[in-house]
Amino acid sequence: MNDLASTVQAGLFIGVGVGPGDPELLTLKAYRAIQHADVICYLENESGKSQALDIAVEALKSPIKKQQHLGVRFAMSRERVAANLAYDKAIGQIQEQLKQGKTVAFLCEGDPLFFGSFTYLLERLDSQFASHVIPGIPAFVAATAELKIPLTVLKQSFAVITGRHSDAKIKAALLEHDAVVIMKAGIERPRLLTLLKETQRFDDANYLEYISRDNQKIITDLNLLENTAGPYFSLFVITRQELRKKANQEMKV
Repeated sequence: MNDLASTVQAGLFIGVGVGPGDPELLTLKAYRAIQHADVICYLENESGKSQALDIAVEALKSPIKKQQHLGVRFAMSRERVAANLAYDKAIGQIQEQLKQGKTVAFLCEGDPLFFGSFTYLLERLDSQFASHVIPGIPAFVAATAELKIPLTVLKQSFAVITGRHSDAKIKAALLEHDAVVIMKAGIERPRLLTLLKETQRFDDANYLEYISRDNQKIITDLNLLENTAGPYFSLFVITRQELRKKANQEMKV
């Protein structure tokens, strides 16, 4: 689907990756899909705030047609009952729009299928409706760009895990792989700092919050990081020291 504007069909559900936060990291394909959609759908918090909507602000300034907005009220929580009820309600509303032959663009921070809520909506979608996914830049990719540190080279291995995994799984990943990204690190930050020390990867780690946004925070010396819980939008990037030293040397040139 190279020319989205000419190939979008009635009753189409599109997962649109809007990237990590910087509106300029929105891909051209995502920009055009947002402009041409009949309905713009997105998650919003209990205050009606949507970070995905904020990221897509430039594309939303110049829509091709009159658009309807559909906010999905969603509270960040590990408790899945409320989350599933929200997804059930949302897919019902989305299908009503699709039945009318409309194109619904669901805005997703990062990439739609990488820890994305779009995944849960897509699996609920009736098979009679067509769907499409437009990839976005994941937060950890933007993070390494900010750090100017390669995740892997040559035969080095790489793993992505979350702070929600058990101590055993996190330690196994840290011990086995040269590079590790730990997503959803905020609330688990004290525990993760302990695990990094226990696996002797503490000095290999970088910590980032709100990547590519105005309130971005980067800490490359974890001794300066408070041993308290952090925000949801945070992660650790752990790479071997030799890669970090090389990158730091190049930054000083």
